[in-house]
Amino acid sequence: MATPHPPASPTSPTSSTRDVAVLGAGMHPWGKWGRSFVEYGTKAARAALADAGLDWRAVQSVVGADTVRGGYPGYVAGATFAKALGWQGARVTSVYAACASGAQAIGTARAQILSGQADVALVVGADAAPKGFFAPAGGDRPDDPDWLRFRVLGATNPAYFGLYARRRMALYGDTADDFAQVKVKNAAAGAANPYARYRTPVTAPEVAASAVVADPLRLLDICATSDGAAALVLTSMDFARRHGVADPVRIRAVSTATPQYPRTVLDLPDIATDSAAAVPEPATGFRASIARTAYEEAGIGPEDLSLAEVYDLSTALELEWYEDLGLCGAGAGAGLLRDGVTALGGRLPVNASGGLSSFGEAVPAQAIAQVCELTWQLRGQAGGRQVPGARVGMTANQGLFGHGSAVVAVR
Repeated sequence: MATPHPPASPTSPTSSTRDVAVLGAGMHPWGKWGRSFVEYGTKAARAALADAGLDWRAVQSVVGADTVRGGYPGYVAGATFAKALGWQGARVTSVYAACASGAQAIGTARAQILSGQADVALVVGADAAPKGFFAPAGGDRPDDPDWLRFRVLGATNPAYFGLYARRRMALYGDTADDFAQVKVKNAAAGAANPYARYRTPVTAPEVAASAVVADPLRLLDICATSDGAAALVLTSMDFARRHGVADPVRIRAVSTATPQYPRTVLDLPDIATDSAAAVPEPATGFRASIARTAYEEAGIGPEDLSLAEVYDLSTALELEWYEDLGLCGAGAGAGLLRDGVTALGGRLPVNASGGLSSFGEAVPAQAIAQVCELTWQLRGQAGGRQVPGARVGMTANQGLFGHGSAVVAVR
Protein backbone atom coordinates (compact mmCIF):
# COMPACT_ATOMS: atom_id res chain seq x y z
CA MET A 1 0.00 0.00 0.00
CA ALA A 2 1.36 3.43 -0.84
CA THR A 3 1.53 6.00 1.92
CA PRO A 4 -1.70 8.10 1.66
CA HIS A 5 0.25 11.36 1.93
CA PRO A 6 3.66 12.43 3.23
CA PRO A 7 3.93 10.98 6.74
CA ALA A 8 3.96 13.28 9.72
CA SER A 9 6.33 12.84 12.63
CA PRO A 10 4.77 11.17 15.68
CA THR A 11 5.27 14.50 17.47
CA SER A 12 4.08 16.77 14.66
CA PRO A 13 1.54 19.37 15.91
CA THR A 14 -0.59 18.82 12.80
CA SER A 15 -0.98 15.13 13.60
CA SER A 16 -1.46 15.42 17.36
CA THR A 17 -4.46 17.72 17.71
CA ARG A 18 -6.73 14.71 18.29
CA ASP A 19 -4.41 12.70 20.52
CA VAL A 20 -5.60 11.22 23.79
CA ALA A 21 -3.23 9.88 26.43
CA VAL A 22 -3.04 6.27 27.58
CA LEU A 23 -2.27 6.66 31.28
CA GLY A 24 -3.11 3.10 32.32
CA ALA A 25 -3.15 -0.40 30.86
CA GLY A 26 -4.21 -3.54 32.69
CA MET A 27 -5.15 -7.13 31.92
CA HIS A 28 -6.45 -10.29 33.52
CA PRO A 29 -4.46 -13.33 32.31
CA TRP A 30 -6.08 -15.34 29.52
CA GLY A 31 -7.08 -18.95 30.19
CA LYS A 32 -10.08 -21.06 31.16
CA TRP A 33 -10.79 -19.95 34.69
CA GLY A 34 -14.46 -20.84 35.08
CA ARG A 35 -15.46 -17.55 36.67
CA SER A 36 -17.60 -14.56 35.69
CA PHE A 37 -16.50 -12.09 33.03
CA VAL A 38 -17.29 -9.37 35.59
CA GLU A 39 -14.51 -10.63 37.86
CA TYR A 40 -12.02 -10.63 35.00
CA GLY A 41 -12.97 -7.14 33.80
CA THR A 42 -12.93 -5.67 37.28
CA LYS A 43 -9.42 -6.99 37.91
CA ALA A 44 -8.19 -5.59 34.60
CA ALA A 45 -9.84 -2.22 35.35
CA ARG A 46 -8.23 -1.98 38.76
CA ALA A 47 -4.86 -2.88 37.26
CA ALA A 48 -5.24 -0.10 34.66
CA LEU A 49 -6.24 2.42 37.32
CA ALA A 50 -3.23 1.45 39.44
CA ASP A 51 -0.98 1.77 36.39
CA ALA A 52 -2.38 5.27 35.81
CA GLY A 53 -2.00 6.23 39.47
CA LEU A 54 -5.66 7.19 39.64
CA ASP A 55 -8.46 6.46 42.06
CA TRP A 56 -11.64 4.95 40.57
CA ARG A 57 -13.54 8.08 41.62
CA ALA A 58 -11.48 10.13 39.14
CA VAL A 59 -13.09 8.26 36.21
CA GLN A 60 -15.77 10.33 34.49
CA SER A 61 -16.80 7.84 31.81
CA VAL A 62 -16.88 4.04 31.60
CA VAL A 63 -17.07 2.43 28.16
CA GLY A 64 -17.67 -1.31 28.19
CA ALA A 65 -17.13 -3.62 25.23
CA ASP A 66 -20.06 -6.02 25.48
CA THR A 67 -19.91 -9.74 26.08
CA VAL A 68 -22.93 -11.51 24.60
CA ARG A 69 -22.30 -14.83 26.32
CA GLY A 70 -21.50 -13.98 29.89
CA GLY A 71 -23.95 -11.10 30.28
CA TYR A 72 -27.72 -10.99 30.39
CA PRO A 73 -30.20 -9.65 27.79
CA GLY A 74 -29.16 -6.08 27.07
CA TYR A 75 -25.48 -6.88 27.54
CA VAL A 76 -24.81 -3.63 29.40
CA ALA A 77 -21.12 -4.19 30.03
CA GLY A 78 -20.40 -0.53 30.83
CA ALA A 79 -22.89 -0.39 33.68
CA THR A 80 -21.91 -3.89 34.81
CA PHE A 81 -18.32 -2.79 35.39
CA ALA A 82 -19.32 0.57 36.87
CA LYS A 83 -21.45 -1.26 39.42
CA ALA A 84 -18.73 -3.80 40.20
CA LEU A 85 -16.21 -1.03 40.81
CA GLY A 86 -18.73 0.91 42.93
CA TRP A 87 -21.36 3.34 41.68
CA GLN A 88 -19.86 6.85 41.63
CA GLY A 89 -21.93 8.67 39.00
CA ALA A 90 -19.71 8.29 35.90
CA ARG A 91 -21.40 8.39 32.52
CA VAL A 92 -21.59 4.94 30.95
CA THR A 93 -21.62 3.47 27.43
CA SER A 94 -21.80 -0.09 26.14
CA VAL A 95 -20.77 -1.09 22.61
CA TYR A 96 -20.89 -4.28 20.59
CA ALA A 97 -19.17 -4.92 17.25
CA ALA A 98 -18.13 -8.57 17.55
CA CYS A 99 -14.31 -8.79 17.44
CA ALA A 100 -14.07 -5.04 16.83
CA SER A 101 -15.94 -4.20 20.05
CA GLY A 102 -12.80 -3.17 21.91
CA ALA A 103 -11.67 -0.76 19.19
CA GLN A 104 -15.13 0.79 19.05
CA ALA A 105 -15.04 1.19 22.83
CA ILE A 106 -11.67 2.95 22.53
CA GLY A 107 -13.04 5.13 19.73
CA THR A 108 -16.09 6.03 21.83
CA ALA A 109 -13.99 6.99 24.85
CA ARG A 110 -11.65 9.01 22.65
CA ALA A 111 -14.58 10.90 21.11
CA GLN A 112 -15.96 11.73 24.56
CA ILE A 113 -12.58 13.07 25.68
CA LEU A 114 -11.97 15.12 22.54
CA SER A 115 -15.50 16.57 22.70
CA GLY A 116 -14.96 17.70 26.29
CA GLN A 117 -17.52 15.32 27.81
CA ALA A 118 -14.88 13.69 30.00
CA ASP A 119 -11.25 14.13 30.96
CA VAL A 120 -10.78 10.55 32.20
CA ALA A 121 -12.35 7.47 30.62
CA LEU A 122 -12.05 3.80 31.55
CA VAL A 123 -12.39 1.27 28.70
CA VAL A 124 -13.04 -2.36 29.70
CA GLY A 125 -13.64 -5.59 27.80
CA ALA A 126 -13.95 -9.09 29.28
CA ASP A 127 -15.39 -12.48 28.40
CA ALA A 128 -15.86 -15.97 29.77
CA ALA A 129 -15.88 -17.91 26.53
CA PRO A 130 -17.60 -21.25 25.99
CA LYS A 131 -15.58 -24.38 25.34
CA GLY A 132 -15.04 -25.17 21.67
CA PHE A 133 -16.13 -23.06 18.72
CA PHE A 134 -18.29 -19.98 19.09
CA ALA A 135 -21.95 -20.53 18.22
CA PRO A 136 -24.79 -18.02 17.74
CA ALA A 137 -27.13 -17.03 20.54
CA GLY A 138 -30.36 -19.02 20.76
CA GLY A 139 -33.57 -18.37 18.87
CA ASP A 140 -34.52 -18.11 15.20
CA ARG A 141 -33.14 -14.98 13.50
CA PRO A 142 -33.18 -15.44 9.70
CA ASP A 143 -32.14 -11.79 9.24
CA ASP A 144 -28.97 -12.31 11.31
CA PRO A 145 -25.96 -13.33 9.16
CA ASP A 146 -24.29 -14.98 12.15
CA TRP A 147 -27.36 -17.20 12.64
CA LEU A 148 -27.56 -17.91 8.91
CA ARG A 149 -23.98 -19.09 8.52
CA PHE A 150 -24.46 -21.70 11.23
CA ARG A 151 -28.03 -22.82 10.53
CA VAL A 152 -27.99 -22.67 6.71
CA LEU A 153 -24.35 -23.43 5.92
CA GLY A 154 -23.01 -25.06 9.09
CA ALA A 155 -20.00 -22.76 8.81
CA THR A 156 -18.13 -22.51 12.11
CA ASN A 157 -15.31 -20.00 12.34
CA PRO A 158 -12.65 -22.56 11.32
CA ALA A 159 -14.55 -23.10 8.05
CA TYR A 160 -13.86 -19.47 7.17
CA PHE A 161 -10.24 -19.81 8.18
CA GLY A 162 -9.75 -22.91 6.05
CA LEU A 163 -11.31 -21.27 2.99
CA TYR A 164 -9.07 -18.20 3.33
CA ALA A 165 -6.03 -20.47 3.70
CA ARG A 166 -6.95 -22.45 0.57
CA ARG A 167 -7.42 -19.19 -1.32
CA ARG A 168 -3.90 -18.06 -0.37
CA MET A 169 -2.47 -21.39 -1.45
CA ALA A 170 -4.23 -21.16 -4.82
CA LEU A 171 -3.43 -17.50 -5.51
CA TYR A 172 0.02 -17.07 -4.03
CA GLY A 173 1.53 -20.49 -3.50
CA ASP A 174 1.56 -20.31 0.31
CA THR A 175 2.20 -23.68 1.95
CA ALA A 176 1.09 -25.44 5.09
CA ASP A 177 4.64 -24.97 6.40
CA ASP A 178 4.31 -21.18 5.91
CA PHE A 179 1.21 -21.26 8.08
CA ALA A 180 2.97 -23.42 10.66
CA GLN A 181 5.84 -20.94 10.87
CA VAL A 182 3.40 -18.20 11.91
CA LYS A 183 2.47 -20.36 14.89
CA VAL A 184 6.14 -21.01 15.66
CA LYS A 185 6.85 -17.25 15.61
CA ASN A 186 3.90 -16.29 17.78
CA ALA A 187 4.43 -19.09 20.28
CA ALA A 188 8.00 -17.90 20.79
CA ALA A 189 6.73 -14.38 21.56
CA GLY A 190 3.88 -15.64 23.76
CA ALA A 191 6.34 -17.63 25.86
CA ALA A 192 7.64 -14.26 27.12
CA ASN A 193 4.19 -12.82 27.93
CA PRO A 194 2.89 -13.41 31.47
CA TYR A 195 -0.71 -12.71 30.38
CA ALA A 196 -0.74 -15.32 27.59
CA ARG A 197 -2.64 -18.57 28.00
CA TYR A 198 -0.14 -20.66 26.04
CA ARG A 199 3.48 -20.03 27.00
CA THR A 200 5.30 -22.98 25.47
CA PRO A 201 7.40 -22.72 22.30
CA VAL A 202 6.11 -24.81 19.38
CA THR A 203 7.92 -26.37 16.42
CA ALA A 204 6.69 -26.70 12.85
CA PRO A 205 6.60 -30.53 13.10
CA GLU A 206 4.36 -30.19 16.17
CA VAL A 207 1.96 -28.01 14.18
CA ALA A 208 1.99 -30.51 11.32
CA ALA A 209 1.30 -33.37 13.74
CA SER A 210 -1.74 -31.69 15.33
CA ALA A 211 -5.24 -32.73 14.23
CA VAL A 212 -6.77 -31.39 11.01
CA VAL A 213 -9.66 -29.05 11.85
CA ALA A 214 -10.50 -27.30 8.56
CA ASP A 215 -8.19 -28.45 5.80
CA PRO A 216 -5.46 -27.27 5.34
CA LEU A 217 -5.46 -25.85 8.87
CA ARG A 218 -4.62 -27.93 11.90
CA LEU A 219 -5.45 -27.46 15.55
CA LEU A 220 -2.32 -25.42 16.26
CA ASP A 221 -3.07 -23.15 13.27
CA ILE A 222 -6.32 -21.95 14.87
CA CYS A 223 -6.75 -19.83 17.98
CA ALA A 224 -8.65 -21.17 20.99
CA THR A 225 -11.57 -19.60 22.86
CA SER A 226 -10.52 -18.14 26.22
CA ASP A 227 -11.52 -16.24 29.32
CA GLY A 228 -9.73 -12.94 29.76
CA ALA A 229 -9.98 -9.17 30.12
CA ALA A 230 -8.19 -5.95 29.24
CA ALA A 231 -8.66 -2.32 30.27
CA LEU A 232 -7.27 1.12 29.45
CA VAL A 233 -7.41 4.48 31.21
CA LEU A 234 -7.57 7.21 28.55
CA THR A 235 -7.34 10.91 29.35
CA SER A 236 -7.05 14.27 27.67
CA MET A 237 -3.52 15.47 27.05
CA ASP A 238 -4.13 18.39 29.42
CA PHE A 239 -5.16 16.01 32.20
CA ALA A 240 -2.06 13.88 31.60
CA ARG A 241 0.19 16.93 31.94
CA ARG A 242 -1.61 18.05 35.10
CA HIS A 243 -1.14 14.54 36.43
CA GLY A 244 2.60 14.87 35.85
CA VAL A 245 2.90 12.69 32.70
CA ALA A 246 4.63 14.85 30.11
CA ASP A 247 5.24 12.18 27.46
CA PRO A 248 2.49 9.54 27.59
CA VAL A 249 1.66 6.94 24.98
CA ARG A 250 -1.00 8.53 22.79
CA ILE A 251 -3.85 7.20 20.70
CA ARG A 252 -3.54 9.02 17.40
CA ALA A 253 -6.10 7.24 15.22
CA VAL A 254 -9.00 4.80 15.52
CA SER A 255 -10.41 3.28 12.34
CA THR A 256 -13.79 1.55 12.37
CA ALA A 257 -14.26 1.56 8.59
CA THR A 258 -16.94 -0.46 6.80
CA PRO A 259 -16.68 -2.21 3.41
CA GLN A 260 -17.41 -0.54 0.08
CA TYR A 261 -19.73 -1.91 -2.57
CA PRO A 262 -19.13 -4.14 -4.39
CA ARG A 263 -17.43 -6.74 -2.18
CA THR A 264 -15.98 -9.27 -4.59
CA VAL A 265 -14.40 -11.71 -2.14
CA LEU A 266 -16.82 -14.29 -0.75
CA ASP A 267 -17.77 -13.67 2.88
CA LEU A 268 -20.10 -16.37 4.24
CA PRO A 269 -23.05 -16.57 4.61
CA ASP A 270 -23.26 -14.61 1.34
CA ILE A 271 -23.48 -17.31 -1.32
CA ALA A 272 -22.36 -15.01 -4.14
CA THR A 273 -20.19 -11.93 -4.18
CA ASP A 274 -21.46 -8.49 -5.17
CA SER A 275 -21.37 -7.99 -8.92
CA ALA A 276 -18.74 -5.65 -10.33
CA ALA A 277 -20.40 -5.63 -13.76
CA ALA A 278 -21.97 -2.20 -13.36
CA VAL A 279 -19.95 -0.71 -10.49
CA PRO A 280 -16.15 -0.93 -10.54
CA GLU A 281 -14.50 -2.91 -7.76
CA PRO A 282 -13.01 -0.63 -5.06
CA ALA A 283 -9.28 -0.02 -5.42
CA THR A 284 -8.80 -1.11 -1.80
CA GLY A 285 -10.40 -4.17 -0.22
CA PHE A 286 -12.15 -4.07 3.13
CA ARG A 287 -9.32 -5.08 5.44
CA ALA A 288 -6.82 -2.87 3.61
CA SER A 289 -9.26 0.04 3.91
CA ILE A 290 -9.31 -0.38 7.69
CA ALA A 291 -5.55 0.21 7.77
CA ARG A 292 -5.64 2.96 5.14
CA THR A 293 -8.18 4.96 7.13
CA ALA A 294 -6.02 4.70 10.26
CA TYR A 295 -2.89 5.75 8.36
CA GLU A 296 -4.67 8.76 6.89
CA GLU A 297 -5.98 9.92 10.24
CA ALA A 298 -2.63 9.45 11.97
CA GLY A 299 -0.65 11.09 9.17
CA ILE A 300 1.71 8.14 8.84
CA GLY A 301 2.38 5.25 6.49
CA PRO A 302 3.39 1.63 6.96
CA GLU A 303 7.07 2.59 6.77
CA ASP A 304 6.66 4.52 10.04
CA LEU A 305 5.58 1.50 12.09
CA SER A 306 7.80 -0.02 14.77
CA LEU A 307 5.48 -2.98 15.36
CA ALA A 308 1.94 -4.21 14.73
CA GLU A 309 -0.59 -6.36 16.55
CA VAL A 310 -2.93 -8.14 14.13
CA TYR A 311 -5.80 -10.55 14.39
CA ASP A 312 -4.39 -14.05 13.90
CA LEU A 313 -7.61 -16.01 14.21
CA SER A 314 -5.66 -18.44 12.06
CA THR A 315 -2.06 -18.54 10.95
CA ALA A 316 -3.05 -17.92 7.33
CA LEU A 317 -5.02 -14.81 8.25
CA GLU A 318 -1.95 -13.25 9.85
CA LEU A 319 -0.16 -13.42 6.50
CA GLU A 320 -3.14 -11.67 4.91
CA TRP A 321 -2.86 -8.84 7.43
CA TYR A 322 0.77 -8.18 6.46
CA GLU A 323 -0.48 -7.30 3.01
CA ASP A 324 -3.56 -5.41 4.20
CA LEU A 325 -1.38 -3.21 6.43
CA GLY A 326 0.80 -2.37 3.44
CA LEU A 327 3.89 -4.07 4.88
CA CYS A 328 4.32 -5.81 1.52
CA GLY A 329 2.48 -6.42 -1.73
CA ALA A 330 -0.29 -8.93 -2.36
CA GLY A 331 0.99 -12.46 -1.99
CA ALA A 332 4.29 -11.42 -0.41
CA GLY A 333 3.29 -12.00 3.22
CA ALA A 334 4.88 -15.43 3.44
CA GLY A 335 8.13 -13.95 2.11
CA LEU A 336 8.24 -11.44 4.97
CA LEU A 337 7.74 -14.29 7.41
CA ARG A 338 10.42 -16.48 5.84
CA ASP A 339 12.90 -13.59 5.95
CA GLY A 340 12.28 -13.08 9.68
CA VAL A 341 11.00 -9.53 9.19
CA THR A 342 7.92 -10.02 11.42
CA ALA A 343 9.56 -12.03 14.21
CA LEU A 344 10.95 -10.62 17.45
CA GLY A 345 14.29 -9.14 16.46
CA GLY A 346 13.08 -8.54 12.92
CA ARG A 347 12.65 -5.20 11.19
CA LEU A 348 8.92 -4.97 12.00
CA PRO A 349 7.70 -7.47 14.59
CA VAL A 350 4.06 -8.50 14.25
CA ASN A 351 2.25 -9.95 17.27
CA ALA A 352 5.09 -9.43 19.71
CA SER A 353 2.46 -10.20 22.37
CA GLY A 354 2.09 -13.74 21.01
CA GLY A 355 -1.20 -12.85 19.31
CA LEU A 356 -4.41 -14.82 19.56
CA SER A 357 -2.29 -17.87 18.86
CA SER A 358 -0.97 -17.50 22.41
CA PHE A 359 -4.03 -15.91 24.02
CA GLY A 360 -7.15 -17.32 22.37
CA GLU A 361 -10.32 -15.31 21.80
CA ALA A 362 -11.98 -13.36 24.59
CA VAL A 363 -13.98 -11.33 22.10
CA PRO A 364 -14.74 -7.99 23.83
CA ALA A 365 -11.22 -7.77 25.27
CA GLN A 366 -9.14 -8.56 22.21
CA ALA A 367 -8.76 -5.17 20.52
CA ILE A 368 -8.19 -3.55 23.93
CA ALA A 369 -5.51 -6.12 24.75
CA GLN A 370 -3.76 -5.23 21.49
CA VAL A 371 -3.52 -1.60 22.62
CA CYS A 372 -2.28 -2.69 26.06
CA GLU A 373 0.58 -4.44 24.26
CA LEU A 374 1.37 -1.34 22.20
CA THR A 375 1.33 0.74 25.37
CA TRP A 376 3.84 -1.48 27.14
CA GLN A 377 6.02 -1.70 24.03
CA LEU A 378 6.08 2.06 23.47
CA ARG A 379 6.94 2.59 27.15
CA GLY A 380 9.75 0.04 26.96
CA GLN A 381 8.02 -2.19 29.52
CA ALA A 382 7.52 -5.38 27.49
CA GLY A 383 10.33 -7.39 29.06
CA GLY A 384 11.66 -10.31 27.04
CA ARG A 385 9.47 -9.47 24.04
CA GLN A 386 10.45 -5.77 23.92
CA VAL A 387 10.86 -4.22 20.46
CA PRO A 388 13.89 -1.92 20.80
CA GLY A 389 13.17 1.78 20.26
CA ALA A 390 9.47 1.29 19.52
CA ARG A 391 7.80 4.62 18.69
CA VAL A 392 4.74 3.88 16.53
CA GLY A 393 2.45 0.86 16.72
CA MET A 394 -0.71 -0.25 14.99
CA THR A 395 -3.43 -2.78 15.74
CA ALA A 396 -5.79 -4.35 13.24
CA ASN A 397 -8.67 -6.78 13.33
CA GLN A 398 -12.10 -7.29 11.81
CA GLY A 399 -15.46 -7.79 13.47
CA LEU A 400 -17.97 -10.00 11.70
CA PHE A 401 -19.85 -8.59 8.71
CA GLY A 402 -18.38 -5.15 8.26
CA HIS A 403 -16.87 -3.94 11.53
CA GLY A 404 -13.40 -2.52 10.96
CA SER A 405 -10.90 -2.10 13.77
CA ALA A 406 -7.49 -0.45 13.79
CA VAL A 407 -5.75 1.77 16.35
CA VAL A 408 -2.53 3.76 15.97
CA ALA A 409 -0.54 4.53 19.12
CA VAL A 410 2.58 6.71 19.22
CA ARG A 411 5.12 8.03 21.65
